Amino acid sequence: MKSVCLFFQVHQPFRHRRYRFFDIGNDHYYYDDYTNETIMKRIAERSYLPTNELLLKLVDELEGKFKVAFSITGLALEQFALYAPEVIKSFQKLAKTGCVEFLAETYSHSLASLKDSDIFERQVKLHDQKIIELFGQKPRVFRNTEMIYSDELGAEIARMGYKAMLTEGAKHVLGWKSPNFLYVNAINNRLKILMRNFKLSDDISFRFSDTNLPDYPLTADKFINRIESTKPNEEVINLFFSYESFGERQPKESGIFDFLEAFSRKVIKNKTLKFATPAEVVDELQPVSVVSVPSPISWADEERDLTAWLGNKMQKEAFEKLYKLKERMGKCIDLKLIKDWNYLQVSDHFYYMSTKYFSDGEVHSYFNPFDSPYEAFINYMNVLSDFKLRLDAIIPEGKVGKEMAALQKTIALQEEKIKKLEADLKKLKRKRLKK
Repeated sequence: MKSVCLFFQVHQPFRHRRYRFFDIGNDHYYYDDYTNETIMKRIAERSYLPTNELLLKLVDELEGKFKVAFSITGLALEQFALYAPEVIKSFQKLAKTGCVEFLAETYSHSLASLKDSDIFERQVKLHDQKIIELFGQKPRVFRNTEMIYSDELGAEIARMGYKAMLTEGAKHVLGWKSPNFLYVNAINNRLKILMRNFKLSDDISFRFSDTNLPDYPLTADKFINRIESTKPNEEVINLFFSYESFGERQPKESGIFDFLEAFSRKVIKNKTLKFATPAEVVDELQPVSVVSVPSPISWADEERDLTAWLGNKMQKEAFEKLYKLKERMGKCIDLKLIKDWNYLQVSDHFYYMSTKYFSDGEVHSYFNPFDSPYEAFINYMNVLSDFKLRLDAIIPEGKVGKEMAALQKTIALQEEKIKKLEADLKKLKRKRLKK
């Protein structure tokens, strides 16, 4: 039987407010709370809540045969807690069914994997902790920000203990090969690779409502027929989506929910198809070969490369200046600075600076709070300038900065000792009272 692997990415960034040059050094709050709340509540109402409700219904009525996987960023979870706590509860209900797998991610949906392995690993561990805390699962499979993957990155993920990784079934990587098989990393063959079938996935994510498509309207029967028409020896159909595709990008009126329900029921009834989570696919199938990806790929745009985030001078300058602060941030214990540092790394900020308006303009404009990439760049650099001033005040550059960092560490250790002594003192008082 062919396995149908359904995976949903859930992410929303903390968007910056219009941060002017004259705000630098005067106002240290960077976020557009109104826009963030408005967008989150809207998407929760249109997409997250109704889709979760439908999935819960399918899991129940299809007696555990319907299975899906999610990767939810730490920033999305933080916004759920702030603006739509009922969304977390609905995901927790799904987690309890045993039919939903939660994948590992970077907490901040960052591009840290391209720049610094220590920062990257810390963010992944932070994300794992959050998933365990909220959903009681320790992720076994990894999905990087925007499905960015390369041979070297895959080897690092294997070293971190994950058994598999999701990425894009890019044409220039696969060549004549099909994405409908399980592969292994070219450096460490212990890491299994699941590759997205972008044609089938994008027909739902981006083209479902397109009246110009030959298959319009796309029905569950037509879609099942397309899956069945794949070669008989092909073993897995990886359908990976942004969760907002259901109810937001493709509104309820398009029939997207009816399609998802009908498709799911027909897969269960089909004698040649079944649903499986990424971890189940890895456990059940044998890899057919190595997949070689010497240069990073992603699931974005026609090129499936990194140019959506690092394709022009503005993006590269912002990216380099941000991570130029990494060593000093590694010594920082100021919680507000650490929070802002994590939020500054989110890939969306660099995506807003993209000038790729020709073939992919609609994608780049979606959820973009800025009128132009140049405005996005200026705004981000203003925020980064103020952030650097705050960091300079705590950990200056050079020798003095190292001394300040050492002093901060000493103070932190002293505070820990004081807390421990206070706790010991309370225990002694309790013992005396019992006597």
